[in-house]
Amino acid sequence: MPRKLTRREGIQLSFVVLAGWTASIVLQQTAPIGQDMSSNTTVQAVLNDSVSPSQTPKIATLTLVVFTDYQCPACKFANPAMERAVAADGHVRVVYKDWPIFGALSERAARVAIASARQNIYPAVHRLLMSERRRLDDSVLRDVIQKAGGDWNLIERDLAERGKEIDRQLDLNRNEAFKLGLGGTPAFLAGPILVLGAIDQQEFAKAFALGRETQG
Repeated sequence: MPRKLTRREGIQLSFVVLAGWTASIVLQQTAPIGQDMSSNTTVQAVLNDSVSPSQTPKIATLTLVVFTDYQCPACKFANPAMERAVAADGHVRVVYKDWPIFGALSERAARVAIASARQNIYPAVHRLLMSERRRLDDSVLRDVIQKAGGDWNLIERDLAERGKEIDRQLDLNRNEAFKLGLGGTPAFLAGPILVLGAIDQQEFAKAFALGRETQG
């Protein structure tokens, strides 16, 4: 039977645990976030993309590129934090890179989202799809488009008429992801700073600050 700790040993152990917990918090707050990708030749092309759907404030001092999949649980977790951080900052341009890696439903949702940019509702569609918990079949996608104020008939027409253009967009996103060395979604490029995985609002703010500092 294990020996019972004395009162003094218990107090000492409590101090050790408290010190370890405090150290972990400090490390989380001070540890660098993301990787500087300035030397990667793909970064500037991605940041200067004028073709992909985007959301731009009146004055933008940083570009945030977002690689996501609408069936990715981590993407769905990170999106609200990203939107709060972008809104709080006020000067971040967001470029959306649909990268469907979770199968046919993800591919279909990405194509519908890209087509919705023609109706100037992409950011709203993206937000709704990220919060959607139902299976992403066409009835749900139609519902999302309508909630965003779009016309589903126009979406279907654009999917048919602009299919090759959408293919090129998805191929571009996929190739850029590979050239950046991404292994999955979500991934965020805040200026030249690459952040992998889901992060919270405070971590997005840190990434924004580091991105601005790094890009000069």
